Amino acid sequence: MKIIDEREKNLDDKAYHNIQELENYAENTQSSLLYLTLEILGIKDLHADHAASHIGKAQGIVTCLRATPYHGSRRRVFLPMDICMLHGVSQEDFLRKSQDKNVRDVVYDVASQAHSHLKHARSFHKSVPVKAFPAFLQTVALEDYLRKIQQVDFDIFHPSLQQKNTLLPLSLYIRSWRKRY
Repeated sequence: MKIIDEREKNLDDKAYHNIQELENYAENTQSSLLYLTLEILGIKDLHADHAASHIGKAQGIVTCLRATPYHGSRRRVFLPMDICMLHGVSQEDFLRKSQDKNVRDVVYDVASQAHSHLKHARSFHKSVPVKAFPAFLQTVALEDYLRKIQQVDFDIFHPSLQQKNTLLPLSLYIRSWRKRY
């Protein structure tokens, strides 16, 4: 119900006022899905829940970043307005696919928040039951996207960000085998 309620609140397609609104949305949607996955796996652990919360927030933030070119093509921008204003960037800059340093600074700040949540979730690695690791393997894809966006200097519209990573399944297998998320 939490997921449905949050999606209903978000139907008006408004930009997030600040990063906390985006994180709340991610917590109520992405993290809730992870909590459900943990429940299905029969895991009731405070550390696993805490890691799931941060992974879900990272997932929600990365999803917002990844969808920016798509939403921009439909004249919508969902990136947090406070960060845009901090760097003097308007929604129009994203709609025009601007590659100015200020636009990249906005993307950097948002991506840094996702990276911070991912790092925090991984700090619980030793406390999380091994049985929970399959639920957290999405961190491999999140990390891959954050690495790729860094390589293109936070140019959210760079064509390479729209290409699939053919080595991702191998990375997932290796992390799964090593029991690391």
